[in-house]
Amino acid sequence: MQPIHILNGPNLNLLGTREPAIYGRESLTDIKAMCAAAADALGVSIVFEQTNHEGELVDQIQRAGKDGSAIVLNAAAYTHTSVAIHDALKAVAVPCVEVHLSQPAAREAFRDVNFVAPAAAGSISGFGAFSYVLGLEAAARLAKAGANANE
Repeated sequence: MQPIHILNGPNLNLLGTREPAIYGRESLTDIKAMCAAAADALGVSIVFEQTNHEGELVDQIQRAGKDGSAIVLNAAAYTHTSVAIHDALKAVAVPCVEVHLSQPAAREAFRDVNFVAPAAAGSISGFGAFSYVLGLEAAARLAKAGANANE
C-alpha cells in the first residue's frame, strides 16, 4: 500500500509554544513521532509535511493523490478560507480525513465556515495531538478498504 500523507497547514510549525491552552504542548515533531509509532502499529507508512503556504499545500494534496493511499489533513486556518484546498481534495481519488487539535465548533464564529469537511470522508477534532492518531487509524482503514475493493 502506498503511504498515507499527513499534511499540515499554516502555523502548525509553532505547536508547543503557540497558544498551548488551545493547541496543547506537543510540538509538530512530537506529533510526527506519535504518527510514526501509530503507523508502525498499523502496518502502514507515512509522509509527514507542513507548509505555511496555501499553494504548496495544494501541491502536497495533489502529490498525495498520485503517490499516496489516503490523506490526513490539518489545513489549520485554511480550513475556513480555502476553496483551492477544497477543490484539490475533490480532484484527487484518495480519501481524506480532516483533523484538528482543538474543537473549531466551540471557538470563534468564523471557524463555523469549513471548506475541507465537504471534501473529506470524515473529521476528527478536539482531542489534541491524539486527533492525528485517530485520523491516521481512520485513513488506514479507508485506504485498506479501497485497496481491497480494487483487488
